[in-house]
Amino acid sequence: MQGKEPFFRRVPSPANIKIITSMDKLVIIGGGPAGLAAAVAACDAGVAANDILVLERDDSLGGILNQCIHAGFGLHLFGEELSGPEYAGRFIRQLRERGIPYVTDAMVLSLTPDRIVSYVSPKDGFVRLQASAVVLATGCRERTRGQIGIPGTRPAGVFTAGSAQRFVNIENRMPGSRVVILGSGDIGLIMARRLTLEGAKVECVAEVMNYCGGLARNVAQCLNDFDIPLYLSHTVTDIVGKKRVEGVKIAEVDENRNPIKSTEYYVPCDTLLLSVGLIPENEIAKSAGITLDRVTSGAVVDQNNQTSVPGVFACGNALQVHDLVDNVTLEAQNAGKSAAAYVSGSPAPSVCYKTAPADNVRYVVPQKIAAGGSGDIKLSFRVTGTVRGCETVVKCGGTELKRIKKRVVTPGEMESVTIKASDVKGDVTVAVEKK
Repeated sequence: MQGKEPFFRRVPSPANIKIITSMDKLVIIGGGPAGLAAAVAACDAGVAANDILVLERDDSLGGILNQCIHAGFGLHLFGEELSGPEYAGRFIRQLRERGIPYVTDAMVLSLTPDRIVSYVSPKDGFVRLQASAVVLATGCRERTRGQIGIPGTRPAGVFTAGSAQRFVNIENRMPGSRVVILGSGDIGLIMARRLTLEGAKVECVAEVMNYCGGLARNVAQCLNDFDIPLYLSHTVTDIVGKKRVEGVKIAEVDENRNPIKSTEYYVPCDTLLLSVGLIPENEIAKSAGITLDRVTSGAVVDQNNQTSVPGVFACGNALQVHDLVDNVTLEAQNAGKSAAAYVSGSPAPSVCYKTAPADNVRYVVPQKIAAGGSGDIKLSFRVTGTVRGCETVVKCGGTELKRIKKRVVTPGEMESVTIKASDVKGDVTVAVEKK
């Protein structure tokens, strides 16, 4: 346990099992950018530092940012370009300055509906905590080869983009020298540049959709600046090689994303990186019986980031996959403040209105709006396809609450719109209408 002596009262128990009880306290699961921001925000909102505990399964705080050594973080929040470790470092310092306790190497096993958290760590053994509030900041995981069903043999040389990033930036090991990247997520685009700078030859990036899945700035800076081709509406149809990848077959896909056999061609390579999507990490949420959104795979929450289980809040990539860490931080700060209010005695809302996607919108977060709220509510959403010359339209019943002109919207970039809580008198819809 690092930080100050914790508030928890330790109760005698069998060897290597510690049962720790607490009253009106806050446990944050995840010590990445979301967990750190939530902890600091909760402390600043009135929860005593020693009444907060952050649990992180890695051996250090910071989460995925520790392996993101490229610049581009913090532009919105700090007005300057930071690397991932620099961005995380600012919040780690804030955590330590406030004396908020944390445990690393702590694997959370379960969360019950009455907010009992069970975790194991080399130092503490098996521990149970009774919390008054919990913030889920567990991040997300990468989709693997098995989840997308690429045929072929099972040779060495197939990596997710994030695992390759860790090999290069933390382990100082190159995954290969001649690379094909499947999927145009931001990590894949960034790794195209990173591997090129390290001397590898990136043959191409193939994307099954007819649009890029990453930010436009990453296409420009990571592909265009290095003359790396991006093939939209293409996919890998076969992996060739036994002991090691020798090449892949790539084909164009039709409107139903089925490969067109006549377009198939062979690309020699020794490495295939997969950047085919991220999935919110919500096994802990499932153990608590929290309702999950079938589209985002994150929890269903209200504007306070509270889930269907009172006193349990969700934020960051565990709630919805973000493009920018700045937005992860803002969302986590809201969750931390809301958790602090719950700890201080604010009741769970009794009446909630629903939000729902309408024309050209895939999902909306939050999915609920608690009645009687105040202040502004930020609605985040993604569109189903690229739309040019359009307007974002928010309606409550038949009443239009907001209309914003947009030059272009794409599925690869999250959109948002802010409305006033006092204007919400019923269910809300968000649409993107072509002008």
